[in-house]
Amino acid sequence: MTTRLTVGAAARAAGVTVRTLHHWDAVGLVRPSARTAAGYRLYTASDLARAHRVVLYRELGVPLDEIGALLDSPQGADASLRRQRDLVRERLCRLERAADALDRLVEARERGVLLSPEEQVALFGADWQPSWAAGARARWGDTDQWAQFAERSAERTPEEWREVAAEAERVLDDLADAFGRGVTPGSAEADALAERHRASLGAYFDVTPSMHVVIGRMYAADPDFTAQHDRRRPGLTAWLREVIDAGARTHGVDPDTATWE
Repeated sequence: MTTRLTVGAAARAAGVTVRTLHHWDAVGLVRPSARTAAGYRLYTASDLARAHRVVLYRELGVPLDEIGALLDSPQGADASLRRQRDLVRERLCRLERAADALDRLVEARERGVLLSPEEQVALFGADWQPSWAAGARARWGDTDQWAQFAERSAERTPEEWREVAAEAERVLDDLADAFGRGVTPGSAEADALAERHRASLGAYFDVTPSMHVVIGRMYAADPDFTAQHDRRRPGLTAWLREVIDAGARTHGVDPDTATWE
């Protein structure tokens, strides 16, 4: 380039705005080597080459206040460039971890539990049907609870799922035992078991006392849930619903009018 460029032409050539060139001039980063008779900025080939280098360093993530030193003192550039290289690599690692987490979240929103069908049956028992997750997504996929379930599922390891399943089994075993011993719904022991049951469901998504009542209704109305619970002890499902309703009353919830909230 043998001609001298006005600030507008230089900005276009460098791929920046006129305002940016004005700022770089003000801070001494890229100053035009000439002026017109009227005092307007004129950029030479070397000025534009420096502007291109500034753009390069800026795109590499070098702070603007360090670029001038890099350009003016090449002997000190190596350490600064290595530092920026390390920062870029750290950012790449963070972005890769974020991308992996997003992949798992997308998959969890689609599948629910990020385990193979065989792993699911091994963890949740022979009664578990891997197809239930697809049915649940079709029914509740647009709810906040499904989103929360997916978020937790995306982060959960097989070992953590194993503990979730084990705690659910312990709670149901203790409920069946209490029912067999004639524990009365609304008693202190029954209320404590109701809270444990609600907490075990909370491993999937937050369950309020009112939502717990709705889940108890679903257990009683759904033949599959009823059969699953009653296999432990006949009549357990109906008793569990009474326990849940009584426990909800301790939280000020009327089971007759409870809703999903």
